[in-house]
Amino acid sequence: MVLRIEIARPEDKEAVVTLLQKGQLLTDDLPSDLSGFVLTKEKDVCVGVAGLERCGSVALLRSVAVDPHYRGKKIAEQLVGRLLEIAKADGLTELYLITTTADHYFERHGFKPVDRQGVPDAIRQTQQFNTLCPSSAIVMKRTVNDNAA
Repeated sequence: MVLRIEIARPEDKEAVVTLLQKGQLLTDDLPSDLSGFVLTKEKDVCVGVAGLERCGSVALLRSVAVDPHYRGKKIAEQLVGRLLEIAKADGLTELYLITTTADHYFERHGFKPVDRQGVPDAIRQTQQFNTLCPSSAIVMKRTVNDNAA
């Protein structure tokens, strides 16, 4: 099995939507061009996805999903790692995420729960935060670059 991570393209959208739906994740606000998303593929089949929704100097980590047949192979870990590298290279200062089920998983990647009231306005205005995710969801944060402008 040869897996590769690549930047998502608009023509990958149908496969991404299918993968997110399998994982019971939101698809309503996906960007049409999938900007900020990376995929794991085996041959030409999308088996993992994750995205960054940039909001100025911060971003929302979102839509992390792996095909059920490929779980346990550290695909999500590799995708999150790639997005952390991209965030750092792009000078982002913090990443936020919203989850109802995966808080313990993301704690292993350095994310910590935060109070919803302390989240920057740019993140609070995303559809994920503002309307799509339930208010009972856990909001988490990770610092990427301590000294980024």
